[in-house]
Amino acid sequence: MAYGQAYQAYQQNSVSTASPGELTLQLYNGCIKFIKVAKKAIETEDVQKKNEHLQKAQNIIAELMMTLNPEYEISNQLMPLYDYINYCLREANVHNDGAKLGEAQKMVEQLRDTWKEAIKLDRQNKYQSGAKA
Repeated sequence: MAYGQAYQAYQQNSVSTASPGELTLQLYNGCIKFIKVAKKAIETEDVQKKNEHLQKAQNIIAELMMTLNPEYEISNQLMPLYDYINYCLREANVHNDGAKLGEAQKMVEQLRDTWKEAIKLDRQNKYQSGAKA
């Protein structure tokens, strides 16, 4: 099996076996990756690459928005934040605005870091409660 095929199989397996929390973390990481590529594309004036990767980042934010459950208060707090991140991504794309792109990246990184900590705490709680049983 070629390296590319092996890596693709690994990626597919990591998605299909991930918990919902891990999938959300993967979405945040993917969004950050696409923002970074778009940032470099703005610097090199590669309009097509910038547009392609910012659209991918916007698609991830849209997916995160669609998965919010309005029954939970946190969803009502995240929706305007996701909406603003999407706005920043659009502005960065239309106006080659590195500052808006940096703002979006910072917010997504903060969300990712918070989510990563929540997963860590959840695992610790499950491990501790499992150890007591």
